[in-house]
Amino acid sequence: MLTYAQVPVKYCDSLIKEGIKQNEKKDYLKALELLTEAQAIAKKNGWGNQLYGATINIGNCYGQMMDYGETLKYYLEAYNIAVKYKFKTHEVAAINNIAIFYTREGEFKKAHDYFKRAYNISKEEKDSANIGIYTLNLGMVMGEMKNFKQAYTYFNEALLYTQKNPQIEMAAKSGIAEIEMDMGHTQKSKAIALSLLSQISDKYGSEAAISLQLNVAKAFLQENNFDKAKEYALQALNNSTDLNRKRTIYAVLSEIYEKNNLLSPALQYRDSVYAVQQKLNDIKNGRTYESNRVKFEVQDYKNQIAINNATIAKDRKIFYAITACITSLLLLIIFIYRTLSMRHKQKKLIAENNQQEMALQLVRQESDALLQEKNFREKQDEILMEKELLKNEIEHKNRKLSSQALYTSGKYQMIEDVIGLLSDQPELAQVPAVKKHIRFLRNSLNNDNEWAGFLTHFEEVNHGFLTRLKTAHPDLTANDIRFICYVYMNLNAKEIAGMLNISLDACRKRKERISQKMGLKDSSALYSHLYDI
Repeated sequence: MLTYAQVPVKYCDSLIKEGIKQNEKKDYLKALELLTEAQAIAKKNGWGNQLYGATINIGNCYGQMMDYGETLKYYLEAYNIAVKYKFKTHEVAAINNIAIFYTREGEFKKAHDYFKRAYNISKEEKDSANIGIYTLNLGMVMGEMKNFKQAYTYFNEALLYTQKNPQIEMAAKSGIAEIEMDMGHTQKSKAIALSLLSQISDKYGSEAAISLQLNVAKAFLQENNFDKAKEYALQALNNSTDLNRKRTIYAVLSEIYEKNNLLSPALQYRDSVYAVQQKLNDIKNGRTYESNRVKFEVQDYKNQIAINNATIAKDRKIFYAITACITSLLLLIIFIYRTLSMRHKQKKLIAENNQQEMALQLVRQESDALLQEKNFREKQDEILMEKELLKNEIEHKNRKLSSQALYTSGKYQMIEDVIGLLSDQPELAQVPAVKKHIRFLRNSLNNDNEWAGFLTHFEEVNHGFLTRLKTAHPDLTANDIRFICYVYMNLNAKEIAGMLNISLDACRKRKERISQKMGLKDSSALYSHLYDI
């Protein structure tokens, strides 16, 4: 078996290529195994290109998994590799990825600054293959910052680079459609979006198609054409696989139903927005993300200092050369030397002050992050405690209510037994006084008032349950609801059968029938389903 030092560079390249392919297939574990091995081989052999390629793609893999802490960590490492080996193209690509990261986090000002750096460097290096992408990204972020005029300029510039990358044309025109929508040009935006959509054959998973469908939905919403707006929004939802995008689509659907005065589905989609946001929050590992972002800022600052020091050293060499050549102008040279020396001291002092200020700022940011995390945990604990107390209180009241219901059922059973005993003795049953009492006992068995009182107490204990139940399953009868109330109170089959005056077998059959009516395959899941309503 070959050691890392004996492995040929082609093998390392093949590992990276296969790792990228596995990442596209969403087999993240296999992708990370391949890319990590390639990274170790490249590091051992000092292969800068391969080391950068493996590292940046590990970051991309974590990005696909929405582990943003690890994503920023490997983007930072890739950026440092590019600076170390002086790979300008790779450095720009790493800066661009970090800018995209800030865009996802909603920090558009920082994203703009890094996109602008990538744009400027690519122009200096005359990187015609990638300049269109960086121009397009600048247009996107300017649109997010509501600077529509500047965004329009960048999108039109991006269209000049479509020969190198045909996909830029679709993205740039899609961005123009979004700007037109934000500027209130609904008809123009819709016309552009529909034209572009007709050019996309496979829309599933296509970010361009999803963005255009969402744009068309917003246009129809502005026109109060709710059916068409819902149609295109649902198309976008069916094509989307990204949680952030789904959150946006759910919000649009909620707005459509709300404006159409359909409040129930509007609230459901609003709940979906909150559910997706909660899932995203659980996925993100906040502290690791914050820590690595700070590391990147510090490293970026160090790199800028290194560039400034190199510039100062270059100026000093020029100064010494001029001093050696122009000896006759000694007084002028002394003046220039003193001036430059003072300038250098000022730059050094400014650099030291900036470094101290940034260090203090980083300490404050870290303290704020820790405080926010502590407050968040305390609030979470309070919410959990309140939920637990409320649950225990409801269970206690339900137990009291079930005891009362069982007592009432037993009372009615005893009355029926007494009536049966008296009815079995005809001589006694014909006595007027006895006959009057039998009739009174039969009338007391009419427990409609008792049932109405029970429902009132049940609704007080389990506020809103019956309303939610009827909304979710409007085809349930009054007898079905009565049976469900007893199940919700966690009464067993024998107790329910006694309260309803039916056999145990009839009780089981009624439970199966109600479960089927509610769409449950197994009646044993009825209790848990009721608690989820």
